[in-house]
Amino acid sequence: MQDETQAREDLAAAFRWAARLGFQEAVSNHFSLALDASGAPFLIQPEGRHFSRVRASELLKVDAGGRVIEGEGNVDPTALQIHGSIHRNAPAARCVLHTHMPYATALTCVAGGRLEPISQNALRFHERVAYDDAFGGMALDVDEGDRICAALGDRPVLFMANHGVTVVGGDVAEAFDRLYFLEKACETQVLAMATGRPLKRVDAATARATRDQWENYPRLGLDHWAEIRAILDAESPDYRD
Repeated sequence: MQDETQAREDLAAAFRWAARLGFQEAVSNHFSLALDASGAPFLIQPEGRHFSRVRASELLKVDAGGRVIEGEGNVDPTALQIHGSIHRNAPAARCVLHTHMPYATALTCVAGGRLEPISQNALRFHERVAYDDAFGGMALDVDEGDRICAALGDRPVLFMANHGVTVVGGDVAEAFDRLYFLEKACETQVLAMATGRPLKRVDAATARATRDQWENYPRLGLDHWAEIRAILDAESPDYRD
């Protein structure tokens, strides 16, 4: 089982940094982190908390059945279905980040929207993105949560039509680094599309080779995360409270 103090601090830091980047949407969207390889228990923020105010100590601990076993407050119903289903059915996805961040969400609102192989950042995700093209309304029941989880499959990224994205990883550092670069890739694509000029796509062989280079760049995500934690420690250390 992961050290809970570190897990809480890492997840709280992810909320705080996401808020700085404008990835949050009011008090919607949720991040969660499983403490055990089985997928439970997992940590998640209490319902109604803004990303910019989340503290490590107030994260709720939730069991496999979705029951709060430690902490004060409730879990948002949609978070319980999306995150609970992924933690139950895909325990390798230890960290689950669901956002409506603007550029990625914009691509989910375009007919046939796909992340195109047009930038170095986008190539990181070549053949690593799943697409759910069937918006089923808000995830307020187990069936919808399970359907979303099935759509994710074994990919680290899910584009959710007319909704947003879900990004998963083995820990917070990995998942958050993916989330950041995904939004940067989508931002570049939306800006390129806005020119009205044809997109310059990279061929499949080069895309795969570049993706593999990304995946064998071992310290990039760890160094990124260490710097995020260092900045927060200096400027907003209360996230660790």
